[in-house]
Amino acid sequence: MSETEKTAAENEKEEAVSGNFIEQIIDRDLAEGVYDTVHTRFPPEPNGYLHIGHAKSILLNYGLAKEYGGKFNLRFDDTNPTKEKNEFVESIKADVKWLGADFEDRLFFASDYFDQMYEGAVRLIKKGKAYVSDLSAEQMREYRGTLTEPGKNDPNRDRSMEENLQLFEDMKNGRFADGEKTLRAKIDMASPNINMRDPVIYRVAHLTHHNTGDKWCIYPMYDFAHPIEDAIEGITHSICTLEFENHRPLYNWVVEELEYEHPPKQIEFAKMYLTNVVTGKRYIKKLVEDGIVDGWDDPRLVSIAALRRRGFTPESIQRFVDLCGVSKANSSADYAMLEYCIREDLKLKKPRVMAVLDPIKLVIDNYPQGQTEMITVANNLENESLGFREVPFERELYIDRNDFMEEPPKKYFRLFVGNEVRLMHAYFVTCTGYEKDENGNVTVVHCTYDPASKGGNSPDGRKVKGTIHWVSASASVKAQVRLYENIIDEEKGVYNEDQSLNLNPNSLTVLNDCRIEPSVANAAAYDSFQFVRQGFFCVDCKDSGKDGLVFNRIVSLKSSYALPK
Repeated sequence: MSETEKTAAENEKEEAVSGNFIEQIIDRDLAEGVYDTVHTRFPPEPNGYLHIGHAKSILLNYGLAKEYGGKFNLRFDDTNPTKEKNEFVESIKADVKWLGADFEDRLFFASDYFDQMYEGAVRLIKKGKAYVSDLSAEQMREYRGTLTEPGKNDPNRDRSMEENLQLFEDMKNGRFADGEKTLRAKIDMASPNINMRDPVIYRVAHLTHHNTGDKWCIYPMYDFAHPIEDAIEGITHSICTLEFENHRPLYNWVVEELEYEHPPKQIEFAKMYLTNVVTGKRYIKKLVEDGIVDGWDDPRLVSIAALRRRGFTPESIQRFVDLCGVSKANSSADYAMLEYCIREDLKLKKPRVMAVLDPIKLVIDNYPQGQTEMITVANNLENESLGFREVPFERELYIDRNDFMEEPPKKYFRLFVGNEVRLMHAYFVTCTGYEKDENGNVTVVHCTYDPASKGGNSPDGRKVKGTIHWVSASASVKAQVRLYENIIDEEKGVYNEDQSLNLNPNSLTVLNDCRIEPSVANAAAYDSFQFVRQGFFCVDCKDSGKDGLVFNRIVSLKSSYALPK
């Protein structure tokens, strides 16, 4: 077992024994009667594509609801129309469904509740807990204070309820320009928590919303909207990432002041970070705009759409999330652990086929001209239930170019003149010579075969040290194969001093004349296979089609990474 596999297995065992701190909170809440059910949600803002870190939140929230026999919602926090698009809404829905997080008919939008949010804001004004401010954003920053100095009261803080109600209605009716007025919660300008220093809860923004059109020209701030959404939907445990920990007092203030009968409880957990990957939306957007990647789902990225296109499975991502665990301490996971998870998921599920990525012709001079025989091959030697297939064998084959050398080094056990090797599943062959083109490149390798060695075993008991794979020259399927490396130059780190990305110029290698055994001829988008000696590969969902098959390498057979102990 590799170091990667040992570390992953140990983490898996530890998690199974200890559970996590969120489950302990839920257990206590149920035992004490705080809640009689569990209702969670995943609340993305539809301003981009989801990435591997979001997968943790999706699977955590859904997993908890499933574990406790509760409910799980998908809700779009669409309170900022400047960056939100229906394209992102649809991509997020597809990602959540693909991961297996079943929200059933519980698809919601924050914008569904804009009327209730407005009513909540009016209620706070009537309670003397909110007021309309004339301060600009710059002035508000000046009044806010610092971590060591308290803020100063807004000059408009003591406006009358009647004036605040009228001004807020005027805001709603479009009588003020963007930024001219805001509605602020009236809490405590001397609070040690800056989030409680009279935060803005509504701003003027004359923008068309993807869901509500031009109905509103004021929009609630996230910190005000989110607890209201949770409360309306009956969410019991509002699970979010650690950066919202200092926002929790404001979350609690909102649900308490609006007097919800069963207020939700916010719980924070640490984000999941992957080393040497790009997740920032502005960076990915620039990669797309500059044509370095072919979209948000380029297989070199770690958006969920990109991982799906590359060939990762929901099960592998679930296992990765489980291995990373749930904690209150920020930590990073090595990409090697994600690779381990996909290998573990695919190795017993997928057929192992022969694919020649850099083909050179092999001619068996003593094999009968025009004859083709079918060789029975197990689809997966470790999983007999996958059955068998027939592979055509003939006089002319293709082998990988690096399986032949004119002048081999010591301990090179593949083909060279005079050496005998095993053709996988077939016969022993001995190299007798080769042909070159006018540029001195070897184009054809010649050999003879031992008819008595069918199946790859010699009746006289002689052994060979080299085994190579092959495909039929006439029956093989031509395909394009894409090999990926990290899009980041790992030796230099993610960012340059000017905060630009350290890009790896070799992140994509395209091989256009690969030859694969005919069993893959009818492969469809997302179908995946193990190419023997090469790795796991998946049919590309965008570019594979009438012009031929295109395969993405999901992962190599053996990781070049080593997880920390």
